[in-house]
Amino acid sequence: MELKKGSPDFMIFLTVLLLLGIGIIMVFSSSQYASYYQYHDSFHYLRRQFINSLIGIGAMIFVMKMNYQKLKVFAKPALIISFLLLLVLLIDGIGIVRKGSTRWLGVGSMQIQPSELVKVTMVMYLALFLSERQHLMNSFRKGFLPPLGIMGIACVLIMLQPDLGTAMALAGTTVVMLWSAGAKKTHLALLIVFGIILVLLAIFLEPYRMERFIAFLDPWKDPQDTGFQTIQSLLAIGSGGLAGVGLGYGRAKMFYLPERHTDFIFANLCEELGFIGGATVIILFLLFVWRGLKVAVSFPESFGSLLALGVTSMVGIQAIINLGVVTGSLPVTGITLPFISYGGSSLLFSLAGIGLLLNVSRYAGLDR
Repeated sequence: MELKKGSPDFMIFLTVLLLLGIGIIMVFSSSQYASYYQYHDSFHYLRRQFINSLIGIGAMIFVMKMNYQKLKVFAKPALIISFLLLLVLLIDGIGIVRKGSTRWLGVGSMQIQPSELVKVTMVMYLALFLSERQHLMNSFRKGFLPPLGIMGIACVLIMLQPDLGTAMALAGTTVVMLWSAGAKKTHLALLIVFGIILVLLAIFLEPYRMERFIAFLDPWKDPQDTGFQTIQSLLAIGSGGLAGVGLGYGRAKMFYLPERHTDFIFANLCEELGFIGGATVIILFLLFVWRGLKVAVSFPESFGSLLALGVTSMVGIQAIINLGVVTGSLPVTGITLPFISYGGSSLLFSLAGIGLLLNVSRYAGLDR
């Protein structure tokens, strides 16, 4: 099918840039004390986040300008490479260990997080596979089982790092894409039930996850240890009130709140910018998801439609998990807030994913 190419969707582009700008500001505000304490340089994390953002925007523009049909050619090789990188992490002495997790490869400041790459390559491959076998989706063996098996392998490799949050986000994105491709509701229901059982087993069989789950149920039961992070997050959010204490004037970042510029940056944002700032970020994510779904629904070909849906779901589900953790609605798990949290690989591959979405939007024929 020959599709007419237009301009990329401006609302998606603008929403992502606004979230990215808010993220750069909040990374500086939330990290300045820790940055000075660790590096004697208050601008260390700001400088790196700004550079990472520029690299990510470059990747986004590059992917956006690629020939649309070439995305199909790269889907399988990209997935294989990302799986190989996940396997390399399992080799002793190669992966970089931080806080008990082996999630990074590289040397010095040149590091990559393969699980972030897998999220993008899985979306590309699933969009290709499901678009080619959409007529077989009623068949469990031929249509439903193969993508499910690939997702399962990816989730197992990610769980071995360990990284439950990313595995959950990847599984959620896969379920949304399977549903959109026409999978039977009974198959999806069984998958969801089976997935919930596996998540509960992963929690109950790992002592530190069990401690986090108990702390989630009642963080005040152990306020100085397992419940500390959730309590500090809720205190920061509650302290912000309607308009916040003012940008740069938050107290949680003064070594009260762990992961203040990464996983829990939203709590610091709510403290300094209040309900208004937090609601603004949530509204921007909702606008992004709405426009991304509109691109997916409007696309005249199944591969592009599923690709747009996958990228939109990936960002939306990750944001929901992070916001749920920060607000005490979900147990603590290490997953960043897209475009807002400090990070290199997460920012790079999230923006590359947006490049895929913008690429598809050029052929969607929406009213700009």
